[in-house]
Amino acid sequence: MNFTPIDNKGLVDGFCIIKSLDQKTSSKGDSYLDMMLGDSDGEINAKLWRYSPELHGAYTVNELVKIRGLISQYNGADQLKIERIRHITPEDNVDAADFVKTADYSGEEMFGELLSIADSFSDSQLKSIVTAILKDNRLKLLYWPAAFKLHHAVRGGLLLHTLSIVRLAQNVCKVYPFVDSELLISGAILHDIAKLTEFEVADTGIATGYSTEGNLLGHLAMGAMVIDKYAEKLGIDKKTAMLLEHMVLSHHGEPEFGAAVRPMFIEAELLSELDLMDSRVYEMRESVTNTKAEDFSGRIWAMDNRKLYNHNRSDLNKKTELF
Repeated sequence: MNFTPIDNKGLVDGFCIIKSLDQKTSSKGDSYLDMMLGDSDGEINAKLWRYSPELHGAYTVNELVKIRGLISQYNGADQLKIERIRHITPEDNVDAADFVKTADYSGEEMFGELLSIADSFSDSQLKSIVTAILKDNRLKLLYWPAAFKLHHAVRGGLLLHTLSIVRLAQNVCKVYPFVDSELLISGAILHDIAKLTEFEVADTGIATGYSTEGNLLGHLAMGAMVIDKYAEKLGIDKKTAMLLEHMVLSHHGEPEFGAAVRPMFIEAELLSELDLMDSRVYEMRESVTNTKAEDFSGRIWAMDNRKLYNHNRSDLNKKTELF
């Protein structure tokens, strides 16, 4: 967290975004706020003890606030005891988008690269449907996250995750020249397209929760529906549309992880494996980056409750090489 030290005893102040907020009751019967605060550098758990709305004000998730508090250790992790908190004012001259984690590249860069790749396809039908879906969803794609809480849950995270898989796919096709590269890359570009309707997302590019459609249908089913709609509109043949729909429906690999069906052809299997690889590498990097050298992280739910070891042999802050 990018707080400004006030003294050498852990007192700090600064601006941050409220990432989560719960009003709870202490063992003494007092109300308190249990919050996760964040900025572009990270996040920290914070407590506002003896909370009073009349005294401290009312706050919401994804709101930018200014705080002053004392950082201490609790169960091996930093925790902030808030002493003062307030809403921001125009005089603060701060932009909420500057206080959230952002993808390594701009949305414009990543979108332009994906569109250029799709526009170069020799298969006219794949080119038509992929470029049409990209163009029609450009504005959201420029800042949308790839998740609510897990991998690539950052501003521009959806494009970062998508382009990462496309780069992996391009190199896999060099090793396995018998793979239909344009089909695999098309599936990679479209596999998470329905996350644009699965999440509710603030202007900061951070997801605030799931939409009604997201809860009831999920992005795999909705993604197949998007492809079906565009295929009918553009006159895409049924086989091509079916292959793309299958890749979207099966990219989570197993029914227990949300897949409607298991992958049933090579490109679908490769997409599923590359999606899992990219999401897990991102999760592991995030966890280990926040772990002291030669120490273990806490248990990571998304990694089957494994602890992860920071061997400290590489620079985890290096930018993902996508260009």
